[in-house]
Amino acid sequence: MLPWAGVLGFFLLLMLLCVRVWAQKAKVPSSSGAQLVCKASALAAYLESQCQALKGLCEASWPWRALPSLQTLASVMGPLDNRVHFVRTYLQLSDEGLVALDWAVGPAQQKRSQTSSTCSAPVLLLVPNSFGKVTRNVSKLCHVALLHGYHPVVFNRRGQNGCPLSTTTLQPYGDPADLREAVRYIRSRCPGALLFAVGESTGAGLLFSYLGECGSSSHVTAAGCISPVFDPRGWFEAGCPWLWQQLLLMSQKVWLSRFATVLGEVLPLDRFFRGQSLRELEEVLFCQAQTWDLYWERNDPLRDVDEVAVPVLCICSQDDPMCGGPRDTLPFELFETNPYFFLALTQGGGHCGFFKDGLCGAFWSHEVLLEFFHTTVEFLLTEDRLKGQAKKRGARPVLKVTQGRSGCRQESGCPHNSPDICSWQRSYTR
Repeated sequence: MLPWAGVLGFFLLLMLLCVRVWAQKAKVPSSSGAQLVCKASALAAYLESQCQALKGLCEASWPWRALPSLQTLASVMGPLDNRVHFVRTYLQLSDEGLVALDWAVGPAQQKRSQTSSTCSAPVLLLVPNSFGKVTRNVSKLCHVALLHGYHPVVFNRRGQNGCPLSTTTLQPYGDPADLREAVRYIRSRCPGALLFAVGESTGAGLLFSYLGECGSSSHVTAAGCISPVFDPRGWFEAGCPWLWQQLLLMSQKVWLSRFATVLGEVLPLDRFFRGQSLRELEEVLFCQAQTWDLYWERNDPLRDVDEVAVPVLCICSQDDPMCGGPRDTLPFELFETNPYFFLALTQGGGHCGFFKDGLCGAFWSHEVLLEFFHTTVEFLLTEDRLKGQAKKRGARPVLKVTQGRSGCRQESGCPHNSPDICSWQRSYTR
């Protein structure tokens, strides 16, 4: 065994040295932070001065920085965080369909029933990728959110991640109807709690659609997106790189094979299982009674982007292997003209693989999002105090405050525990 161990160790060392040389040749630049792209506003200035995590990205010279595909694979296919457990709730929708809400709990909470104190914590709603896989990225975010006092809940679409398919209706890419009912249920279960939302990869499209359709009635305080796909139609038509496309095709076919009997009565599944591209699969599932053009007219995630009325932070990298280069895939004009959208653009990170130090470490993107939410609430409360002082002096108030029914304990230094839920005003983004 010893000679074999020596040979194996030699080849591993040789491979590591080769990767180090490649990393040096790739000249991956180090950076002290992410580039923030946004329209100048009071909120933007406050974020730049107070959100220190945006400046704290330490892109160390470890070899994997030159391998964005490996970072992506570790984020998407890596092991889930075993410190997080989920308590599932099934929600029956208005058309008799089912979605599942997985409430994240720590090991100490697993044997404990849900209490009012748990529901009074700020809720973090996570929308995973549209292919239904709960990734390492999502499970790690749940763990970090629990440590920061949030109550994370993962939204699972019809038939995905073990959720039963009770009807023959699947959820189209950008139709937020099911998510809207889920938010309504969460608000009834946790009245008065602040609600934050995060979309991962293609799941960000559903979050964009929801925020756009609901506008100022979304009940979301702030939102974030990790490696969002801004132009899904172009992404489906152009196709992602061969390796990722094959993995996604296999995943989708294995998933739908569970429902082949019932869906085979209404869909030509023989075409689905013969499909060689993601576009073919999407057309079989959703374009039997409508054209491809009409489907995306109804499901484009940015169709109502001008109606979004809460701050949204999008975290993207310049070396994303699934979406391509930023010049062709990122709508810079949106961030430069819409005061509610903020782009944190990094030099490395792959697709959802924004690790801080190594492939087994924490995610920088999670730290940024949670600090973004915290800073946003602080900004709201600061504006509330300023408007309150102006009101006492006889000035006309601009900020509207709705008293929530929260039972949170008032702890100093934690804006999440404020019982006042503030509504956004356009003056904050001017």
